[in-house]
Amino acid sequence: MTQDARDQEHANTPPSDATSHGESPQQASTSGDTVGNEDLAAAFLRETEVVEEAVEDGKKVRRKGIYLLPNLFTTSALFSGFFAVVAGINGEFTSAAVAIFIAMVLDGLDGRVARMTNTQSEFGAEYDSLADMISFGMAPALVAFTWILQDIGKTGWVVAFLYVACAALRLARFNVQIGSVDKKWFIGLPSPSAAALVAASVWTFHSFDADAVGFKLLMLVVVGAAGILMVSNIRYYSFKDLDFKKPVPFVVLLAVVLGFVMISVEPSVMLLLLFAAYVCSGPVLAVMRKAKPKR
Repeated sequence: MTQDARDQEHANTPPSDATSHGESPQQASTSGDTVGNEDLAAAFLRETEVVEEAVEDGKKVRRKGIYLLPNLFTTSALFSGFFAVVAGINGEFTSAAVAIFIAMVLDGLDGRVARMTNTQSEFGAEYDSLADMISFGMAPALVAFTWILQDIGKTGWVVAFLYVACAALRLARFNVQIGSVDKKWFIGLPSPSAAALVAASVWTFHSFDADAVGFKLLMLVVVGAAGILMVSNIRYYSFKDLDFKKPVPFVVLLAVVLGFVMISVEPSVMLLLLFAAYVCSGPVLAVMRKAKPKR
């Protein structure tokens, strides 16, 4: 084929899609990759989207997405529980105990924030329950085990596992009993209070360098009793019927201030006494109710 024939054939060849629109082949390739990436991102968002049924104005609706604000508090509580586990493994038991208490405060806030902002959801409830399992089930047991229960041998880790299993059962039972029990009472010791008792015990006894056999047995009893009380049928006051919007006498605020002052003097001891009193209140009230003569 001569040069003139080749030039004529090239002139008669129709332009490609890219050149017909004024784009170079490289630009066309880049445009195709962008479209493909957008499709991939859209598919990822669609497949990972959370969809749940909710009742709004008496009608069932399918709602997409999650509420960010209350779940931020739940995530922070989960982080505190995980931090407590890591601190316990590293031998920083005071930091681990404090982290559990921080998780307890954050766990109390997420539900209240959700109710105040009307952002309750099934996803939030399930996420909160799973975070509680880490912060108030695994974390206290592992911190207590790595501090002192491992010195007892097999009995130590068996009791630690008993606490974890009871925390899981407690949370599962609580989830299925929502709406069917009196909100004024908890059935069984709440898992945050059980975790607070264990954490305060570790914090207090570790601060006093208590590593005698008696303290090991005491921690064994504390961890085991906290676990059993969580799955018991003993009722504990929930404080949910308190109305913080109503005016109160001045002496109430004075008592609150005095309580903060006492806790700040010796936090570990005062928190241990406070939660030990709450843990004992359930069995004491149960005995008093049984001892009370029936009319």
